[in-house]
Amino acid sequence: MLLGAIADDLTGATDLALMLAREGMKTVQVVGTPPAGFDTGDAEAVVVALKSRTIPASEAVSLSLEAGRWLLASGARQLIFKYCSTFDSTSKGNIGPVAEALMDLLGVGVTIACPAFPANKRTVYRGHLFVGDLLLSDSPMKDHPLTPMRDANLVRVLQAQTNVPVGLVAREVVAEGPQAIRSSFAAAASDGPRMLIVDAIEDDDLRAIGEAASDMKLITGGSGIALGLPENFRRAGLIEGRGAPESLAAPAGRSVILAGSCSAATRRQVAAAIAAGLPARQIDPLAIADGTETPAEVLAFIEAAGEGPALVYASADPAAVTDAQIKLGRDRAGTIIEHLFADVAVELRNRGYRRFLVAGGETSGAVVQALGVSALTIGPEIDPGVPWTLSLGDEAPVALALKSGNFGTDDFFLKAWKLLA
Repeated sequence: MLLGAIADDLTGATDLALMLAREGMKTVQVVGTPPAGFDTGDAEAVVVALKSRTIPASEAVSLSLEAGRWLLASGARQLIFKYCSTFDSTSKGNIGPVAEALMDLLGVGVTIACPAFPANKRTVYRGHLFVGDLLLSDSPMKDHPLTPMRDANLVRVLQAQTNVPVGLVAREVVAEGPQAIRSSFAAAASDGPRMLIVDAIEDDDLRAIGEAASDMKLITGGSGIALGLPENFRRAGLIEGRGAPESLAAPAGRSVILAGSCSAATRRQVAAAIAAGLPARQIDPLAIADGTETPAEVLAFIEAAGEGPALVYASADPAAVTDAQIKLGRDRAGTIIEHLFADVAVELRNRGYRRFLVAGGETSGAVVQALGVSALTIGPEIDPGVPWTLSLGDEAPVALALKSGNFGTDDFFLKAWKLLA
């Protein structure tokens, strides 16, 4: 292993694993920190998927340190702490506390924070995060049910989460190239801020940042920050050139779409799938809570839908989400849906379903955990940041597309299946 990564949710881990595989590293994704002696084969990069984005900061720190120690013991030379390209967090964390703890673990004086992912229209300029043409604080992320992002100034957002001084490497410096960026890192390490927000508005910026960070033991950011890292290992003669596969030999079996995300992108994907004629059923957390919506009823609907993928979705507009949270409590409104999807997924696998498309980080985590998936190999890219994957080490392997709620084009639910052989 050359590169070890800690991701704060499952879909983010898959997004990062795809980036590394596409840039030429043999990559394996594991779900949770593996036990001592876990065999990652000939993987050059290993991504540990945690579920730590919205848990208490102290728990997120503990889980991340456990993963970091395992990766270092397994030979990782460099660590990435990966979080969402929309910097999903609160004033109490968890990005700042985890980054600070990993800095202490590695004994480093400076690290960077760059969530930019231009391919998905996430850019950072003057330390402000943009989603497309909108500031983060003006985007639909301002209404996220768990991590509403109402400040686009990442220096200010990150500084509120940590006692470590936070600074900025501006676009002018990034545009000068790797040597100028590296010099700014060195200056910060000697007498300046210790966490640096780094501007990036195009892929070339990320490649330059990656080259400049070749000797940095800890890097934090979105999956885009990994764009330039494999080339450092290739330049050193440690990896060969290759890319991600163009198709996946998926296990034979029926297909299903389970959408738990309420993001604007997922809601558009749901609408497009329904308009195209996919059988669809919406589930309601209030109906689940009062017993009028059960896994058995959802299963009956999916089975009756025929051979093509049926869509079951909890996606709803912000007003409906807020109403459910008020009546059930914020945490219960989400977990009640996750538990239903998890129960449904397990029974579907028992009935021969082998191809699952899951939308939403929390939903993906619940489904993968329920299915007992411990590791994934990365397959073809459906849309930027979202590949098909295949479970490893299972008697009944399954193909999984684990989509972050905010990712994917409107026709994502329709076109994903064309990449399965």
